[in-house]
Amino acid sequence: MCHYFARIPSFLHRSSHLLIFAVLFLVVTSVHAQKKRILIYTHNGKGYVHENIAASVAALTKLCTANKWAVESSDSPTVFTPENLKRFDCIIFSNTNNEGFDTEDQKAAFMAYTRAGGGFVGIHSASGSERKWPWFAAMLGGRFVRHPELQPFTIKVVDKKHQATKFLGDTWAWEDECYYTNNLNPDIHVLLAADLSTIKDDKKIEYPGQVFGDYFPLSWCHEFDGGRQFYTALGHKAEYYQDEKFLNHIKGGIEWVIKN
Repeated sequence: MCHYFARIPSFLHRSSHLLIFAVLFLVVTSVHAQKKRILIYTHNGKGYVHENIAASVAALTKLCTANKWAVESSDSPTVFTPENLKRFDCIIFSNTNNEGFDTEDQKAAFMAYTRAGGGFVGIHSASGSERKWPWFAAMLGGRFVRHPELQPFTIKVVDKKHQATKFLGDTWAWEDECYYTNNLNPDIHVLLAADLSTIKDDKKIEYPGQVFGDYFPLSWCHEFDGGRQFYTALGHKAEYYQDEKFLNHIKGGIEWVIKN
């Protein structure tokens, strides 16, 4: 009888370890089960509005769903409140342009979201958003200046190992508006660059001139003010949002931003 009771503490000891392990397993499983949440934002202020917005939202929604990321879309600046933004891991500015916000409170909410580690993905004319706000340009990585006419050109793959480019070769033959930007943040990590020797542009000598020699950054990523950001200047035409390589490019950018 005494030997039997002597075993009880050992049994309880093992049981407590099993219980702790089970609790930890449930906690870890719960964390991994939580879906990343993505907000697709498409607001345009006064000025040019791209015809690709509906196609971009449809494609991005499909992409997020396929990757098991929860997704919402909106063109209303009213979504920018501290409480609402806490729900998202990444905000995609898909072809936004000109004024992206209506109030200073909305801007403050977006800055707070970024400083709390919120992610950002900018597509095409997102670099033309909030052109008078220096913080936004620094966060995105640059500010749109102009582009020559839409045309085929060659893209140099600068980083061949990044999630947004690893499926490409040394170059990528593409047709688009080749965006030129200024106010480039010096901490950006360039992923893609336009080969300017393949661009027809009578005003090229005026800008970008010799800023980057024969190349100009088109896509990059960086970490700014607490958050992670990815930007691609590509994506003018609606049909591009059915192109597998282009969608993989965006997917890789999102994955990097949300650390997936």
